[in-house]
Amino acid sequence: MYEFFPLIVVGALIGGAALACIIGYLSIRKSKKDIGFDRNMKDSVIAKRLLSYAKGYWKNFVLVLVLMVFSIAYDILAPTVVGNIEEMIKDDFTMAQLIPKVIFYASILIVSLICTYLQAIILQKTGQKIVSALREDLFVHIESLAHAQLNSIPVGKLVTRLTNDTNAISMMFTNIVVNMVKYCFVIVGVLIAMLCVNYMLTLMILCFAPFVVLFTMVFRKFSRKAHRRVKDGTTDVNTFLSENLSGMKVIQIFNREEKKREEFNQKNQRLGKAKHEQIFVFGIFRPMVYMLYISSILCLLYLGGRGYIKDMSFLGQTVTGGTIVTFYMYISKFFDPIQNLAEQFNRLQSAFASGEKIFSIMDIEPHLTDAPDAIELDEVKGNIEFKNVWFSYVPNEWVLKDVSFRVNANDTVAFVGSTGSGKTTILSLICRNYEIQKGQILIDGIDIRKIKISSLRKHFGQMLQDVFLFSGTIRSNIVLREERFTDDEVWQACRYVNADRFLSKLPNGLDEEVRERGNNFSAGQRQLLSFARTIIHKPSVMILDEATANIDTETELLIQDSLNKMMNVGTMLIVAHRLSTIQHADNIIVMSHGRIVEQGNHAELLEQKGRYYRLYQLQLDKKRLGGTL
Repeated sequence: MYEFFPLIVVGALIGGAALACIIGYLSIRKSKKDIGFDRNMKDSVIAKRLLSYAKGYWKNFVLVLVLMVFSIAYDILAPTVVGNIEEMIKDDFTMAQLIPKVIFYASILIVSLICTYLQAIILQKTGQKIVSALREDLFVHIESLAHAQLNSIPVGKLVTRLTNDTNAISMMFTNIVVNMVKYCFVIVGVLIAMLCVNYMLTLMILCFAPFVVLFTMVFRKFSRKAHRRVKDGTTDVNTFLSENLSGMKVIQIFNREEKKREEFNQKNQRLGKAKHEQIFVFGIFRPMVYMLYISSILCLLYLGGRGYIKDMSFLGQTVTGGTIVTFYMYISKFFDPIQNLAEQFNRLQSAFASGEKIFSIMDIEPHLTDAPDAIELDEVKGNIEFKNVWFSYVPNEWVLKDVSFRVNANDTVAFVGSTGSGKTTILSLICRNYEIQKGQILIDGIDIRKIKISSLRKHFGQMLQDVFLFSGTIRSNIVLREERFTDDEVWQACRYVNADRFLSKLPNGLDEEVRERGNNFSAGQRQLLSFARTIIHKPSVMILDEATANIDTETELLIQDSLNKMMNVGTMLIVAHRLSTIQHADNIIVMSHGRIVEQGNHAELLEQKGRYYRLYQLQLDKKRLGGTL
């Protein structure tokens, strides 16, 4: 019994570490919520949804599995070969006896390397296809969300989901899952090989296995929490950067650089702390597994040392020098996969955390969807009617209150009123960017809720005050990357809206570069480009929302001339503060606090001497004082 005392001491030390681990886990188990053990989605649910993207590539994964079997042959057979060589060289031997074993060893090594290379190539190609499909589905789903939903989600959060989180998912398909399967095969294969060599030594090594399972279960709990905090911190940083880099000019104008630096520093430190916690969790687990590995090696060497590396008996089985060498290599190949398995599990938790974030976006139900019996509109004449429409962005805070009016085809109708009176909201509702709570909106006598959203919007052209231009060229921004328009058609649209006057002066014409948000063009130039973009698509109804605001007088004259031309194209709806741009409208609707208070043409409204008359007189007075009407 005394001769096994060192083994008992090692077992006691490991048992003490395990007991401390169990006590620590049980002491915090009741406060899981407080320390962040929030499980919003089960791992099994996430895994099932992610694996659904891999179903179409099952043949590739089967091929990888076959290659994996050959690639792990080296890990399983190499220790036995080396052990046999060690036994052989203890006695007299000839090179003729050694060469076949060396050739066999080299052969399984080469086969393993080739299979590992092919496995990596197949996985990378397959994984990228899977992640591309996931990323595309996520982007398409974001496109389907209503304006109100998009306004409630920070842009930085969406960017993080489409980039950082999908990259983590990519690692899952190209590396993590396959490696986990590989390591499991290696562990089983090595275990079988060890049992064949010496089952009593194998049983001794297996005494360490329950502690590995215990440490892994505890590590899993903390790892999930740590990864979720890192993901949340990364999202916060990206959201902050997306907003503040876009608004950097405002930050500089108001001298808020120091304040923003402090805010960024807080978020950055929070992310750094989360990463430190993640490293700490893994830094505790891996050394504990390594301790088990070293303990098993010490026990093996102790048994070998007792016999001075000569033949000895252990629980009825002979232990030779070759057996010691074989088991020394096998123990390494047994515990290395376990340690790597823990690392892959660590990454798998990161992938699951990313998957949970992605699916939380994909599970958002779009507020606006097509009805089952929604129809396609091949043609729109332009008759629009509001029937007792009520609408609110926030429940019970009505922006529109029982609004009713009619727009005849090819008419030009303008909406005027103070800020917040509901003018822009009316234009958004016509395109069904939001859903009304009460009433009806009809297009050519058809309720817009019975029309497919894409079909409805296809017949509308919107020109907004804040023109958004994409990075690219002037041509790509006008045609929106549709190839069906020729250069002649693009120039014709530009001439129609007077945009050709500044385009002809540019060195590259239609191929002139457009930088982010079109910041290398003036507000007036961007507005003329938006007019050309609208005209070339030949909409049946055109919408202008403050299209002439904040534009110099010279450009306004060009825009006014363009507007006069576009009034002959189809139905036109205009929101404008400058009454000079709407004097020729067929009907002017005056809004106040969500209700229609007046309507008629310019002359009729002046005769009524009501709200429109007062607004017109106010702008005349401003003009006399040096302003612009």
